[in-house]
Amino acid sequence: MRILVLANFDLGLYNFRKELLQKLLDMGNEVYISLPYGDKIEALEKMGCKFIETDIDRRGINPLTDFKLILKYLKIIKKTKPDKVITYTIKPNIYGGIACRIKKNPIYVNITGLGTAFNSGKSLERIANFMYRNAFKKAKVVFFENKGNRDFLVSKGLVAADKAYCLNGAGVNLEEFAPLEYPEDGAVHFLFVGRVMREKGVDELFDVAKRLSEEGADASVEIVGPFEENYESTVKELDEAGIIKYHGFQNDVKPFIEKAHCIVLPSWHEGMSNTLLEGAACARPLITSNIHGCMEAVEDGETGYLVNVKDADDLYDKMKLFLNLSYEEKAKMSDNSRSHIAENFSRESVVAETIGEIMR
Repeated sequence: MRILVLANFDLGLYNFRKELLQKLLDMGNEVYISLPYGDKIEALEKMGCKFIETDIDRRGINPLTDFKLILKYLKIIKKTKPDKVITYTIKPNIYGGIACRIKKNPIYVNITGLGTAFNSGKSLERIANFMYRNAFKKAKVVFFENKGNRDFLVSKGLVAADKAYCLNGAGVNLEEFAPLEYPEDGAVHFLFVGRVMREKGVDELFDVAKRLSEEGADASVEIVGPFEENYESTVKELDEAGIIKYHGFQNDVKPFIEKAHCIVLPSWHEGMSNTLLEGAACARPLITSNIHGCMEAVEDGETGYLVNVKDADDLYDKMKLFLNLSYEEKAKMSDNSRSHIAENFSRESVVAETIGEIMR
């Protein structure tokens, strides 16, 4: 069987889908991947995937550019003649869905999050509704990473209930992200891993970091991740003042997880946070938003704490609550966190479910 995968980012495809791609290859399928060139393309090709370079403006909204992407997908489908098409992220989902509808190709869509379209006012949401409805109308399966996203799109009539399938995110490779020894007692290291942008809750986190610094709390707030929005000057100022420690983008986050006592992610919306799954798999407690895409990774009070979204005061209270735990309580929460992820979020299980739906 010939399978075409449409995606927008090599790092995400490799880090979170390589096990699925490998399974498809091991089953004797030809696998084509269409996405922009990046550092992980060579590794994906070594696995056996056949790469088709496809430029995508991930965040821009330009009708002409997006129309060209539809035309590009139509050409790719005509050339590769896939038996099945799998798509990831918003633009490949929408424009790949439209192309597959035109070409009458079976398509399997993965909703990795709803993004800003449904949180930015009625005009943009109306456009998103129209595009989702048309792109997904002929989809064989629409995979969701959390029940909240699934129920929302089903309730709006954008996805048929009998085509909506909820996975536990992309899952996490439990061998790659094995338990790490819990750091010694002392100053508590809080770690944020993710894109530095407003909707990841960084303003709330910076507010809490300032309060902890003013109190002289025996704690540090560390940030790992690239700038997605214009936060460079703010982060530089906070870093120079000793309020946070910024480490920039890192290819390997495990050394930072190893030093952390707790992972913090006050995000406003998520598909399923891989940061949380990976941190918890490494046996770290979590403090995160009480929203779908984050809350699933936490057993509140047992493996970490849930926080009201966009609420700096509640975030402060929960980080202080963690600070005031005994070392033994923190370490027990660490063990519980790993157990919860291992029982519910193994990538092996997610891959098996995905294959089962695609191949039936």
